[in-house]
Amino acid sequence: MKHSRLAGITTACVAGLFTLGACSTNTDAAQPSEEPDQESSAPADDGRLVEEKDSYVIGYSQSNNAEPYRAQLNTQLEYYVSQHDNLELLPIADAQQDSSRQVSQVQQFVQQGVDVLVVSPNESDPLTPPVEQACAAGIPVIVLDRTVKTDCIAAFIGGDNVAIGKAAGELAVELLPDGGNVVELRGILSNQPQIDRDEGFREAIAANPDIKIVKDQDAKWLKEEGTKVMQQWLQSGDDIDLVYAHNDPMALGAYLAAAGAGKTEDIDFIGIDGLAIPDGGIRAVQEGQLAGTFVYPTGAKEAVDTITKIVDGEEFEAEQILPTTAVTSDNAEEIYTEYDFSAKD
Repeated sequence: MKHSRLAGITTACVAGLFTLGACSTNTDAAQPSEEPDQESSAPADDGRLVEEKDSYVIGYSQSNNAEPYRAQLNTQLEYYVSQHDNLELLPIADAQQDSSRQVSQVQQFVQQGVDVLVVSPNESDPLTPPVEQACAAGIPVIVLDRTVKTDCIAAFIGGDNVAIGKAAGELAVELLPDGGNVVELRGILSNQPQIDRDEGFREAIAANPDIKIVKDQDAKWLKEEGTKVMQQWLQSGDDIDLVYAHNDPMALGAYLAAAGAGKTEDIDFIGIDGLAIPDGGIRAVQEGQLAGTFVYPTGAKEAVDTITKIVDGEEFEAEQILPTTAVTSDNAEEIYTEYDFSAKD
């Protein structure tokens, strides 16, 4: 699906400036409304989403800089923006997992009149009204990773978290051919990626009825929380054969707890993110701490590519679902080299 103009900035969306849900909603993915002709929407003048000028200012609202995945996303976004002389990225706003803070940050970007707004929502519902405010102000919005519940955005860029969860579940089935007890470390319960990664995993392990999820709990995407929850589970005396964590930091936090209890030889650990950084998931697979992880692309390059098309008045994909790569001991070294961002100029 391609867009040459922000179709969602409609009368309904403008009227919804202060009303949640004024634009049509989609709980699975934020994408343009269904219309007879979806290839491109009719331009109001020259078809551009932003006024043509010498330079453009980008505002970016990040959900939580403290998560390694998001810190890497920030680094990559800054790098790719720096490759374009006509783009300026304002200091990245860190919501610190606080949705009310993020709402205020997005509203501030709107008041500043940025040319393009990029948002990685902490939660979908609270971020929908301020995103609609940006749309109503004529600011193209690119949403990364987690959707918002409005169709007025210019583009959604992210992975298929149900598919990633399913791939993790298929790996669990391979690791536990005779069945076993699984514990699941979730992200924030209201986050859509957490919901999707759980759904896909459960669908896949259903292939072996002897695999049981005996405990699951949110650990807020954080390593230290993963350690804390895993320590509690181990102290309860439950038999645990495999840990499935919705990101690598939580998986590695669980691994630390198991190491402290002398249990790492008895338990397999699966994560998601697959960052090519010294303390990331790919290196953990190489070192035998994780049985596997899955590369979850940051979308930084695709976001900047989309921004350049927006400011140049070119067509772009309104929905960009990024592929994942499974990382095991067989390919971890190769994948690390491929995704090692530190090797870039």
